[in-house]
Amino acid sequence: MSTSSNSVRSPARDYTLWSVLVEAIRGSNRDFTKGSIGLSVFLLAVPMILEMIMESIFAVVDVFFVARLGAEAVAVVGITESMMVLIYAVAIGLSIGATATVSRRIGEKDFDGAARSATHAIYMGIVVSVVMGVVGVIWAPEFLGLIGAEPEVVAQGVTFTRIMLGANCVVVFLFLLNAIFRGAGDAAIAMRVLWLSNALNIVLDPMLIFGIWIFPELGVTGAAVATVIGRGIGVIYASYVLFYGEKRFQIRAEHWKLDVDRFKRLFSVSWVAVLQFLIGTASWLGLMRVVAGFGSQAVAGYTISIRIVIFALLPSVGLANAAATLVGQNLGAQKSDRAERSVWTAAKYNAIFQTSIGIAFAIFAEPIVWIFTTEPEVSRYAVDSLRIISYGFFFYAIGMVVETAFNGAGDTWTPTYLNLFVFWLFEIPLAIVLAHYFGYGPYGVFWAITIAFSMLAVVSVILFRRGKWKLMEV
Repeated sequence: MSTSSNSVRSPARDYTLWSVLVEAIRGSNRDFTKGSIGLSVFLLAVPMILEMIMESIFAVVDVFFVARLGAEAVAVVGITESMMVLIYAVAIGLSIGATATVSRRIGEKDFDGAARSATHAIYMGIVVSVVMGVVGVIWAPEFLGLIGAEPEVVAQGVTFTRIMLGANCVVVFLFLLNAIFRGAGDAAIAMRVLWLSNALNIVLDPMLIFGIWIFPELGVTGAAVATVIGRGIGVIYASYVLFYGEKRFQIRAEHWKLDVDRFKRLFSVSWVAVLQFLIGTASWLGLMRVVAGFGSQAVAGYTISIRIVIFALLPSVGLANAAATLVGQNLGAQKSDRAERSVWTAAKYNAIFQTSIGIAFAIFAEPIVWIFTTEPEVSRYAVDSLRIISYGFFFYAIGMVVETAFNGAGDTWTPTYLNLFVFWLFEIPLAIVLAHYFGYGPYGVFWAITIAFSMLAVVSVILFRRGKWKLMEV
């Protein structure tokens, strides 16, 4: 086991909020298996939260520009995004595996092992992105038709879809390389990568869509080209830092030697995480089917409220990812009690933050919704949905951190079983019963979401306290 790396230091006792904030954004060399747990959570969470905020801004801006091209362009993007769910699932699954294995090796101070885990995650990313890319380019028109796109949409969007699916490697590797940095505790690097990528995307979007300055007018295809260029440059920058920049471990030629056992262990964690994400994502489609039975206005109101909720919850993903990194590193350092305390600390911070957001949504739901729509019936559904769902924000905050902590430990099966049981065997049947048999209509779905996510948090905490995740080997 290698015992040398870039130096890490124990936290100093004389720090201020400003100095710690600056350190978090610049990047910290602290050893996160020592010192203040609250400080460790803060240093990791700040760049991860800023990363998620940028992702939220990009999602809104991208839709804003494409919407100027008309309904067909929006349909192309929407349908392609539904196909991209599988790619996102694979990228997230690989990312979970990379974070779990790299963070464990860093905690063990096995920096060569961390480098080998990183290279094997990259091998896996190359294989899956090439396969998905070839399939996507060849069968893009068929996929569009299979999902139900009208002929005009297929004609306008096939190039967009081919580019997005064919160049899926930029999505996979942006997720994957950033997950390696997070697992190592280099969260600030991941933040800079995503900020660079999305900033370029935001600048290039209008230029390539509308033909501004020296750029050609590509229409909706321009949005795909901008995405590939922006994320591609982000991947190039991340790769440069990974191979040549300052971080907690260095990748050398010998680290690329294929280790079948290491590859199998990484795969065993990652494929379950892919399944976990797909189960959760697909359940939202099931809920949408229930809401759709009550008309387009109910669907529109529900959609608006969910987008607002997701926008509010994204920063909490940063806190949850910080907990996952701390779990992996502290388990590697044989400090399982510290790993558990790190999770409760992150959950406490997240609960305070999200409870505040939930109270704000409950009080100011109407003016928030009016930013997106002023249509009375749609607004009514959106306001009521936002209020009802916000009642469970305290539980969402805790559940999000605890579920992600399981993944950080390499225990991807527990949250997968939880998602399957809570979302498919409880939430969707409850939504149907409340909506149709108790006469709540779409409000049955709103309440089912709040009840199910609250239940998920409670069960997650119970299972987490049992401590079996501490015994996971990755």
